[in-house]
Order: sequence, then C-alpha cells, then structure tokens
Amino acid sequence: MLSLSEFLTRNRMTGHFRSSVWDPLLIVSQIISMQAIYYLSLGFWIFLLDQIAVFDLSVEQMFTMNDLGLSEDSGRTNVIAFALNSLTTAFGIWLVVGRTKQCLDFSVTILVFHFIGSWIYNAHVPQTFWWWLTNSVSLVFMTVLGEFLCMRSELKAIPVLGTKVDL
Repeated sequence: MLSLSEFLTRNRMTGHFRSSVWDPLLIVSQIISMQAIYYLSLGFWIFLLDQIAVFDLSVEQMFTMNDLGLSEDSGRTNVIAFALNSLTTAFGIWLVVGRTKQCLDFSVTILVFHFIGSWIYNAHVPQTFWWWLTNSVSLVFMTVLGEFLCMRSELKAIPVLGTKVDL
C-alpha cells in the first residue's frame, strides 16, 4: 500500500493548482484555437460594422495597413472593429487558456501571427503609424481584459467539503 506522499508524488499533485508538465500539443492546439477565434471574431466585427455603415466587405480589411486611421469613415470603422475584436479575443483567452500568467504570451503570439499574415498579404512589413497603433492598443486591451477575467476565475473560493465554512 502506498503512503500519501508517494501517492501525491506519483500523481503530481504536490503543491500545484495545475500540472506543471510542459505539454506542447496543448500549447499548439491553444494557439491554433486562439488564432481561429481572433480571425473569426474580427471577421464578425468587420462584417457587422460594414453592414451598419454600408461599406464594401473584403478580406483586405483584416490585413490592410492603408485603411486604418481616423481620417476616413472606413478607417474609423476598421479601428473600431479591431478594438471590439481585442475585447472578444480576451474572452477567448479566458475560455481557452484560462491562466493569468499566459494572457500576455497568447496575446503577443496572436498579434505576431497577425503581423506575419499582414506582411505576407501586403508583400512588405506594415509601415503605417495607424497599423502599429491599432495593433498595439489591441494588444493592451486583449492582455488587460484577459488577465482580469482569468484572475477573477483563479481567485474564486474553492469550497472544501462542498459547504461554505465561516472561520
């Protein structure tokens, strides 16, 4: 018969809320899921705002650097879509990742892949001020809201024995 310490050591349950085993399959699947959430929600916000503002819908709006800014209506619409998308993606980070410590990592990863996609689509590195500002602000929104949501979940009281105990 195993002692309690041997049982806990074998099952990796000593002093950790979650397993600390590095799982590359989990990380890759979370990255793929988050990229899908990012582009699906960005497509949704662009579609919705284009329908409201009666603009032509195109995939170019996701990767463009010329149609971001506050000087034209279409640019303002795209900036709003990116801002709303960063908030939506933060909820995705909360649901898929669920760890406060990993929110910044996943937010940066999402936007690095978006940078690479924009680079490939435009055949050169994004150079406009508005592209960098929009994506930087999106990174901040996504990270802060994701960390806030994850922290609230991680800090919930864990009931012991199924009932609340007043100490």
